[in-house]
Amino acid sequence: MSTYIRFFEDLNNTDVAEVGGKNASLGEMISQLGPNGIHIPAGFATTAQAYWEFLEHNGLKEELTTLLEELDRQKFSNLSETGKKARQAVMRGAFPEEVAAAIKEAYHQLEEKEEALSSVAVRSSATAEDLPEASFAGQHDSFLNVQGAEDAVEACKKCYASLFTDRAIRYREHNGFDHMKVALSAGVQKMVRSDKASAGVGFTILPDSGYEQVIFLTGTWGLGENVVQGAVNADEFYVFKPSLKKGIRSIISKKIGSKEQTMVYGEAKKGEGTTVNKDTPKNKQHRFILTDEEVTTLATWALEIEEHYGRAMDIEWAKDGESGELYIVQARPETVHSGKDKSKLKEYRLKEGGTVVTTGNAIGEKVTKGIARILSSPDEADKLQEGDVLVTGITNPDWDTVMKKASAIVTDSGGRTSHAAIVARELGAVAVVGTEDATQTIKDGQQITVSCAEGHTGKVYEGFLKWEEEDINFEQLRKPETEVMLIMADPDMAFFYSSYPVAGVGLMRIEFVINNTVKIHPLALLHFEELKDKKAKKWIEELTAPYPDKRLYFIEKLAEGVASIAAAFYPRQVIVRMSDFKSNEYADLIGGREFEPEEENPMLGFRGASRYYSEAYRDGFQMECEAMKIVRNEMGFTNVKLMVPFCRTVEEGKKVVNLMGDFGLKQGWNELEIYMMCEIPSNVILAEEFAEVFDGFSIGSNDLTQLTLGLDRDSALVSDLFDELNPAIKQMISMAIERAKKKGIKIGLCGQAPSDFPEFARFLVEQGITSISFNPDAVARGIKNILEAEDK
Repeated sequence: MSTYIRFFEDLNNTDVAEVGGKNASLGEMISQLGPNGIHIPAGFATTAQAYWEFLEHNGLKEELTTLLEELDRQKFSNLSETGKKARQAVMRGAFPEEVAAAIKEAYHQLEEKEEALSSVAVRSSATAEDLPEASFAGQHDSFLNVQGAEDAVEACKKCYASLFTDRAIRYREHNGFDHMKVALSAGVQKMVRSDKASAGVGFTILPDSGYEQVIFLTGTWGLGENVVQGAVNADEFYVFKPSLKKGIRSIISKKIGSKEQTMVYGEAKKGEGTTVNKDTPKNKQHRFILTDEEVTTLATWALEIEEHYGRAMDIEWAKDGESGELYIVQARPETVHSGKDKSKLKEYRLKEGGTVVTTGNAIGEKVTKGIARILSSPDEADKLQEGDVLVTGITNPDWDTVMKKASAIVTDSGGRTSHAAIVARELGAVAVVGTEDATQTIKDGQQITVSCAEGHTGKVYEGFLKWEEEDINFEQLRKPETEVMLIMADPDMAFFYSSYPVAGVGLMRIEFVINNTVKIHPLALLHFEELKDKKAKKWIEELTAPYPDKRLYFIEKLAEGVASIAAAFYPRQVIVRMSDFKSNEYADLIGGREFEPEEENPMLGFRGASRYYSEAYRDGFQMECEAMKIVRNEMGFTNVKLMVPFCRTVEEGKKVVNLMGDFGLKQGWNELEIYMMCEIPSNVILAEEFAEVFDGFSIGSNDLTQLTLGLDRDSALVSDLFDELNPAIKQMISMAIERAKKKGIKIGLCGQAPSDFPEFARFLVEQGITSISFNPDAVARGIKNILEAEDK
């Protein structure tokens, strides 16, 4: 069109030096991916040439050069003053007539091409003359809901001025860029009316763990700025790429956020559309922002974008509330996790408990400590000393330089893709975001310990706690002949542990998912209308709000928990143990007391196999089976094997296997294998008979020790007698292994002893055990013990 304007459809990735990475990428996607059905809003970009002529026309080069030469590059004491003067100088300037005319003409052409163009977004896209690959992500300003050609010109000038925000000046200083060699291209793009629908971001690699086979999407009602800024607790969706490629059910997890605020358009001002946050109605807070079909569409587009660029990508998406159409509005390379070496790890473990002050989303897997400093804005940066913990409401790019001084970052607002979370990952720092109350519960000057080493939930403790750190280099450990597997419970940690050199998961305890995610007794969901406990009913109504069918709530949540672990280790095997709560533990679930018996010794009572076929729980077991059916048959995770715990007799085993078949889990169909926990002396004595019923065994050494020695391991009076190395226990284990091998079926062991005691690992290897499963923190030690045993 001219030397000043380029329409997106005429751009591609070779034009970074002319229009910056952001605008070049939009052009690349429109021209290369648009024909595949990916929707990208149309628009145009001002060129670097337009920026240089703006400076020349207003004599700004010399003025800005002089201003920036006076910058205090040691302490940045005059940064705020310098930035303000630079921005004012740019805003005093006027566009050369031909540049302004080119922007207006392009705007009118966009109006002609796009029906009912009510407003545009004007975004900054910086580029360096000598460094076309330089990234300036998040350093410059964007303006939404800009209306009309005149206001678009004014917004372009505001983008130019944002080259001299305090954060942008300091960023260039920190990275060694010459201020006067960085140009600014303004991207003028059709505004998607997400104020009337929803918007958010997505990653084609998991932002926390760097796991590459899952696409992560997150979003909220209204404009996407609330997600980018971390101002709301957003909805989250996890999509498994291999299932997506096969065209089968690929959403492995959905988490509903509270979405308290919705950002919508306010009254437009000259060159800047205003936005306002409004309270989200309760009924919308309890609804997912996207349908499963829409999530799948966005994930499919994200995958195509990743495959086109040949690397992990960070995208922004929006849904138009008027047309109902979905759009990709930005895409850039993900830089934090891509290419990171996963063979070298550092594990952190707290050595003592403490009082938890607040909790939130854990970012990073570390533990640190420091003096808490509560700051309300970056202007208070002088209060924060190197190594202090920054505690604040919310952060934005103005906080970047402040955050670099902090040992940890704790915020009231924000999710896993918020600004604070992204910067923490880039810095390799610890962060707990979205606590909701950190600035109230933490005292300024208080000594605190910040732990992100305990799963998805980050915790802030009173005082300085002790912890230990262990460097692990799996490359230095060769693969043992005996299979090494994991014991897993928390689905949120599965993607982090998936890089461990293990053959899969030898024991997944679904009780964790039921306890922490479902929270409700399955029969209380099934018989909701008849519940007498009004408090429990109210609680259940709140938790199940997005699910009209309360039974489906249990099934889907359990399926998602199992699917997350199955996806993390796919195609390696994952052995899922069906529920093994005791009656007192079931009673503690919401609504559980109305369905559970009072037992003197629940450890030896209504648990495991006998519970499954009993009329008192059979319907609950069917719900468990339906969840497993979704995981295996609809999501395609045939790497999932199922295991029956506490099976007292061979007849009981047959009953349960037949019942599972009645519920759609037919042994042998679709590669389904059903294992049994070998944890009762009868399981060992009749191992050959049990082997006719089940496809494999897993020795539960805790219960087997307890029942062989006739002691309650929870009783302090006899706990000193609990010993897995007792000759009687070793003989039991030896018999079980020998009989399983005789029948040609696999047999493993789950427990702590093989990592704690090298001699126990040696004993198991000598007996010819198929596999040993360890807790994640014991894997490296366990592998060493097995290798030593095999060498001997």
